[in-house]
Amino acid sequence: MSDMAGDSAKVVASPDWAKAERALRRDPVFKTVIKAIGPCTLQPVEREPYEALVRAIAHQQVHGRAAEAILGRLLALHPGHAFPPPEAILAMAPEAMRGCGFSGSKVAAIRDIAEKAAGGLVPTRAGCARLEDAALIERLVAIRGVGRWTVEMLLIFTLGRPDVLPVDDFGVREGWKVAAGLEAQPKPKALAEIGAAWAPWRSIAAWYLWRAADAAKASRFKPQ
Repeated sequence: MSDMAGDSAKVVASPDWAKAERALRRDPVFKTVIKAIGPCTLQPVEREPYEALVRAIAHQQVHGRAAEAILGRLLALHPGHAFPPPEAILAMAPEAMRGCGFSGSKVAAIRDIAEKAAGGLVPTRAGCARLEDAALIERLVAIRGVGRWTVEMLLIFTLGRPDVLPVDDFGVREGWKVAAGLEAQPKPKALAEIGAAWAPWRSIAAWYLWRAADAAKASRFKPQ
């Protein structure tokens, strides 16, 4: 699961997911999971999509602490901003970004995000409110280095969209395998078909499946 937190983040007031929990409890598998895990504590973090995407690129394929250290060096070069705006990123020499610890491919991806944000392709948080999930996914996957999973994490953890099921996510599929007592993870297409019944609360379902996978790893959750 993506780490979307950071110094310039503002945690949104904790949503009340009780309605989602009641709906999901109709599924006997989720009834057991919710009983074992407890109330959903999913809290979207209020930041601009541009910043969330840059942070997501920084976190790709590296340990969370290493990614935050790299981001910290980037922020230190822009002391006048809580987070460097697109124009500041585009004004940087690629070598300066490499000096922060970004790989060449990440420098290219972050510059593309900044360019698309400056040009309006990456909408503001307010602009996102006017776009459906599918439209945001289609729009943002056109950016270098940004795939469907990255946009799904943005939808869940930054925008607080309640009905996103990231079926390609290993943890979500592992969580269903554990919770349903399966011998193997479901394929993404199969999980999408199963998860259709969880609408309009599939983000909360995904949160519980992540928790179930984590708990099983720590031997705290066993399917009944």
